[in-house]
Parts: sequence; C-alpha cells; structure tokens
Amino acid sequence: MTIDKNAKIYVAGHRGLVGSAIMANLKQRGFTNVIGRTHAELDLLDPVAVEAFFDAEKPQLVVLAAAHVGGIMANSIYRADFIYQNLQIQQNVIGSAWRHGVKKLLFLGSTCIYPREAPQPIPEDALLTSPLEYTNEPYAIAKIAGLKLCESLNLQYGTDYIAVMPTNLYGPRDNFDLVNSHVLPAMMRKMHLARLLNEGDLEGLRTDFARRPLRDFDASTASLDDFKEVLSRFGITPSSLTLWGSGTPLREFLWSEDMADASVHVLLNVSFADLCHGKEVRNTHINIGTGIEHTIAQVAEMIRATVGYCGEIRWDASKPDGTMRKLCDVSKLHSLGWHHTIDLADGITRLYSWYKSQS
Repeated sequence: MTIDKNAKIYVAGHRGLVGSAIMANLKQRGFTNVIGRTHAELDLLDPVAVEAFFDAEKPQLVVLAAAHVGGIMANSIYRADFIYQNLQIQQNVIGSAWRHGVKKLLFLGSTCIYPREAPQPIPEDALLTSPLEYTNEPYAIAKIAGLKLCESLNLQYGTDYIAVMPTNLYGPRDNFDLVNSHVLPAMMRKMHLARLLNEGDLEGLRTDFARRPLRDFDASTASLDDFKEVLSRFGITPSSLTLWGSGTPLREFLWSEDMADASVHVLLNVSFADLCHGKEVRNTHINIGTGIEHTIAQVAEMIRATVGYCGEIRWDASKPDGTMRKLCDVSKLHSLGWHHTIDLADGITRLYSWYKSQS
C-alpha cells in the first residue's frame, strides 16, 4: 500500500511519550496532514465524541498510541481503571476507524501481554500460552483484546490493522510522576531529587516541583525540611535513596524515538498479509525492542553516573519485582527491515539532558 504524503493521518495520543515521537517522525518523513487532538478537545472514553470526530475529520490512516498507562505501583492500585479505560479507548477508536472505512491502522500495545513465565527471549507465539503477571494483568488483558480486535477485523472485513508490542520505553516527554511513572523515569527523577536534597539545593527542588507538582504540596513556599519530609515518603533522604524491589529483574529498554521510527516503518512498509502464516492466522502482532537486557540495578547505576548522585542506593525487597525477565524476540522485526539505533547508556544521557532542560 503506497501512502500519499498528503493523506490525513490521525495520531491518537499525540502528546504522549510515543504519540508525540510518531507524529514528529511522520512529519520528518514529509507527511503534511498529520493531526491530533488533546484530551480537552476529544475524550477518547466518550464513544459519541469519537464517532463525531471521525465523521468530521475522515482520517485515512490511524495510529492508536493513546492509553492509560503507569508503573507497577499504579497498576497494582488502580486495576479497574487500567482495564476499563484501555478497553474503552480501543473499542471507540478502532471501532470508529472500521465504521468509517479506515483501511490502515497501527495499534500500540505492550510486551506485558505475555505470560509471566514466557520463554526468553519472548516470541510472538508465546501469547496466551500460560498465566499473566499478576501486577499488570488487567492492563495486559486490555491490550490483548486490542490486538485481537485488529486481527479479527482484518480476517473478517479485509482491513489492514497491525498491532505492535513495544518493550519498556523511555524518552522525551516521559512521565516522571513520583507515583505513576515507569521504572526508568521514576528512578531518574528520584535520583535527581535525592542529589538536590543531598546538596541542600532548595531552589533546585522548588524548580523541579514547579514543573512537576505533587498533589497537596505547595513547593513554592516549602522549606528544605518540608521537602525532606515529603520526599521521605518516596524513599528519598539526604543520604540515601530506596527503590522498589530487589534490583535483580532484567529489563529491556527502547528509546521512544526509535520506537516511533519502528512504528512508522511498519505503518508504511508492512501489511497484514505479510504477517499471515499457516492454516490458523494468529499472533500477527510484532514485537518492537532492542533484544538487549540489563538488571534494574545496572540501570540504576547508569542513571547514578549520569545524574551525579553520590548517596546510597537501597533496595526494598518487600516491594514487588514484577516479572523477573521480559526480553523481546525481535527476529520478526529485524526480518521486516528495522533495527534500533540508540543504546541505553546514550539514551539515559539524552533523557537527563532533556529532563533538566524542562525544569
């Protein structure tokens, strides 16, 4: 399928970590009619509003990068929100796309769709072979439903909806919230705040919280003791930083702009027919990652070196580790002509530079 550079492409979630990078990548490739809507402009949980948007705009291609996401703490606490909101978003956007004749759609999921005890590295065929990781089961079930909806529409109605499953992502416009962020940005911000606290840098702390406020905490008038008290709730003290888990789980991390490039590569160059093999068509989704893993403790040390944090790092093994290993088998992706370009150490340096520029 040749895609005209003037084709209208709707990126749902265009302000998020991945969506913003995908929109930028499409524009860099010369696409001139890429559109997005903020949450205030279009609530993707509202089926009537989504249908009205498709009626009015009539996009020719859709990238569904919008999702309700969070780290292990948020997934453990807000289980109903993660399954309900993601199912609703997917049903509304994918359903409206199909009803409005959108032939090409890219759905972004997550490698948390795979079983807790999946073989490593994880091939696409591991899907639905054994129980999921408990801590993110609701989110995983929603994403599995999304990829199966795409696959089923293709088989019944001849659409060309492709699902990609990225590994752990990080990059510009990441979420650094002290409660809801994923592991790498969470560690980076906590280490940054721990360094400021260690140095007694009150203005630096106020600047950081002005950009990323904490609910019910007025950073503008807070004293150093006030910051010490509130940050201690997150394991941050002037002399040490306590992180969740044992530090031993292995994780794979992909720079968000690499993920965007892989996504656009798939959107422009891969069709559903390319992914159909065998009598029973299933597991046509594509893993997107690096195929390289590090322990969480190793990642913490990389961040420490970049941030310049000199305090003690402690691990709270009473907190959940999540899945112990989750490495993508990226052989399908490589066979389709795409490889990552940014390694983790370089990406951490880039992300911290971006973080400081936003403070």
